[in-house]
Amino acid sequence: MSATADEPRDFHVPLGALPERLRGGVVAIGNFDGVHRGHQAVLSLARDIAHAHGQPTAALTFEPHPRSLFRPDQPIFRLTPPHLKGRVIAALGIDGLVVAPFDRVFAALTAEEFVDEVLVGRLGVRHVLIGYDFHFGKARAGSPAFLVEAGARRGFGVSIAEPMKDESGGPISSTRVRDALSTGDAAAANALLGWRWQTEAEVRHGDKRGRELGYPTANLRLADDCALALGIYTVRVRLDGRLYDGVASFGRRPTFDNGAPLLEVHLFDFKGDLYGRLLSVSLFEYQRPELKFDSLDALVAQMDRDSARARATLASAVPLSPLDETLTFG
Repeated sequence: MSATADEPRDFHVPLGALPERLRGGVVAIGNFDGVHRGHQAVLSLARDIAHAHGQPTAALTFEPHPRSLFRPDQPIFRLTPPHLKGRVIAALGIDGLVVAPFDRVFAALTAEEFVDEVLVGRLGVRHVLIGYDFHFGKARAGSPAFLVEAGARRGFGVSIAEPMKDESGGPISSTRVRDALSTGDAAAANALLGWRWQTEAEVRHGDKRGRELGYPTANLRLADDCALALGIYTVRVRLDGRLYDGVASFGRRPTFDNGAPLLEVHLFDFKGDLYGRLLSVSLFEYQRPELKFDSLDALVAQMDRDSARARATLASAVPLSPLDETLTFG
């Protein structure tokens, strides 16, 4: 596993420009949105098989998310947009993230054409790993059983991962992670992921009210599809390779303007200009819902309590896994 959370420069590659170093190896296929513990099991098995045979390993994924093509009126809360997905998968020791453009032409490929043109023709696969419910090709006609049979004909192995359950016996899935984040259960979401969920955006100019209150904030506009619960969070921020603890509000600022949702992040013990800088913000804890205060004094007093709680939480925090240590502590 890599020592830092940085993605290698040439890690992200389009399917149509596959470098030779990724051909003829082991490929894990899926959307991998969230790269949760179930996805990690598939990717780690792919890595182990590849290493045992001295072959490269890659993750094949699709952009945009297929739902964006088939149901554009129902946007999906993306847990890991492409850049973040690449960062997490790279930290698992995979050699490359291969991105297939999911458009009408690609979606029209039959299951047999997907095997012939993509897996054999482009990737030259030796072994393929998929989840138990993975389907592919036009009208989702390609099933795991079909892929096993196609692999036997075309000379590559196929492994199918069984569904993974959490400690309570529930399925580990991207849907459950989304539901947890949208209801303010950051702890449950992080437990399913095996790492602290994070988001990333560029700092934009705000109204500077936080500075006047003694709590300067970095204002981040998250993606329109982000369904994160509004409220106050304990966070850790990565900036230019350095980590800073902090507290953040994701909300509409009901005490002031009740406007569009913004993630406003206050970094502890930081001085400097953050405008235009890219921040990665990891959620450690959901503290409370967003509230409207009758006075600025009451608001500041609550911010003091929120900050104290965040400092205490972060002081005793430990990694959830080796992956979390790389992404959030390294």
